[in-house]
Amino acid sequence: MRLRALLDTDALGLKLLGGEDELDRTVRGVMTTDLRDPSRYLSGGELVLTGLAWRRNAGDSEPFVRLLAQAGVAALGAGEAELGDIPDDLVLACARHRLPLFAVHESVAFATITEHVVRQVSGERAGDLAAVVDRHRRMMTSGPAGGGPDVVLDLLGSDLDLRAWVLSPAGRLIAGSKAAGPALPADVCAKLAAEQLSAARTGRRGPHRLTLGTTLYSLFPIRSSGRSATQAARDVRETVLSDWLLAVEADASDWPEERLDLLQGVTQLIAVERDRRDAARTVRRRLAQEVLELVQTGAAPAEIAARLRVAAPVLLPGLGAAPHWQVVVARVEWEGSDIEAGPTAQSLLEEILVDPLATGPEPSDRIAVAHTGDEAIALVPLPAVSAEHDGSEAGILADALLDSVRDPLSAGLDDDGRVTLGVSAAVHSAEGLRGALEEARHARRVAAARPGRVCAAGHQELASHVLLLPFVPDDVRRAFTARLLDPLRDYDRRHRAELIPTLEAFLDCDGSWTRCATRLHLHVNTLRYRVGRIEQLTSRDLSRLEDKLDFFLALRMS
Repeated sequence: MRLRALLDTDALGLKLLGGEDELDRTVRGVMTTDLRDPSRYLSGGELVLTGLAWRRNAGDSEPFVRLLAQAGVAALGAGEAELGDIPDDLVLACARHRLPLFAVHESVAFATITEHVVRQVSGERAGDLAAVVDRHRRMMTSGPAGGGPDVVLDLLGSDLDLRAWVLSPAGRLIAGSKAAGPALPADVCAKLAAEQLSAARTGRRGPHRLTLGTTLYSLFPIRSSGRSATQAARDVRETVLSDWLLAVEADASDWPEERLDLLQGVTQLIAVERDRRDAARTVRRRLAQEVLELVQTGAAPAEIAARLRVAAPVLLPGLGAAPHWQVVVARVEWEGSDIEAGPTAQSLLEEILVDPLATGPEPSDRIAVAHTGDEAIALVPLPAVSAEHDGSEAGILADALLDSVRDPLSAGLDDDGRVTLGVSAAVHSAEGLRGALEEARHARRVAAARPGRVCAAGHQELASHVLLLPFVPDDVRRAFTARLLDPLRDYDRRHRAELIPTLEAFLDCDGSWTRCATRLHLHVNTLRYRVGRIEQLTSRDLSRLEDKLDFFLALRMS
């Protein structure tokens, strides 16, 4: 706001004592001080209010005013309550430094002036930002992209002094304003995403708030700009795992409607940019679909290799050598629902297959994801590994992938959804791609047999017995474990003999009497008695490898 507007507001009780030619200066804030040197707290553009407690004699006015002028303040307001009339030495000092000077009547509190200025400045900033947002939206919807989410967040930082970030549903940092400073830590991003997903599933009205440490965040969903009102009213589970969110370091609970509307406009603006990037994925999705169809229909390796040569420059522009490839399979399941889960799994994979520490939307441009039925399949290109590696150690690891997304996604899945992931080893030829697809699908089935809302398994786990267990029919599994373990459970229930824990420890110690007795804090003779009782109740011999294996599998399947 302008100084002239302050002078024209009768309720503020201001009287101009000097600086008539400077009344078009812009006021950006207010500072109240009685320090002799307040310059360290000034950034320029302030209306400085003072009760003159710093003034001991006439010689104090000149250095005080000089410091204000050097800091670039807009004007000085001096209160009449302390000294009555404003001292002439202060009036002269302000005139020398061309600093406008107001006298503040003793009946007017500095807080009244501060509140008026802050309200006016905030309103003007919001109006200016709203105009910028509207202009930016029109530009983006009618022409080329407007610079991405970062540009929009910088508007929030520069015009409303808000620190803000855009996050994916899996908690990846996509963008942050320059005013936000260093990137948010990964654990903070994950907690913010989990809170937004949980709130969306429970139907709580936004913006949602979350305090982490001493910092309060307000969260706003970023929904697809192309979604109609009818679509928005459909089952939230269709989009909860793919919507981005805007996190603002502020308490939005007491914001006026105008500011909330402005933030909604910002989320719509970011959604336009997100939709543009989604549209750009169409080519990569089509490439993945074509390669997948060739692999599944048993096409010749030469034909698949030709298709991969076309895909490589699109997914890894500028890469000289042909890349290695990895396959990741995902499935999203909702209990008691007929939601088409394939597109959801596809969008989810496009988000979570980006390194959680990589910022920006661009890294996802190097991933091609197709979907068939309720399953999504990602074709992930990897730079060619060195000759001394066979690719088994390169690329995506199931455990790391699971750790990066489990907590936020579990919040979005609530108690009726599951996400299961399977990861293949890296392959370096078209001949290996079909095997990689089957490997990833098998790994996903292994993950599906585990408890938990979000589970993943990798190719490393397919070389052990865990690959076989998920495919044992439930009735066979129950009959097998009951035949071996029920007699022991019954005996433990009646006698508290702890035969089942003893059996588990004995097998885990590879049948070593000494190590097992030490682990269980038992005398070896007591251990021999318990093992003998196990053999007697089950008619098995724990010195035989076959019987040990049967007990081991029964415990794993129980």
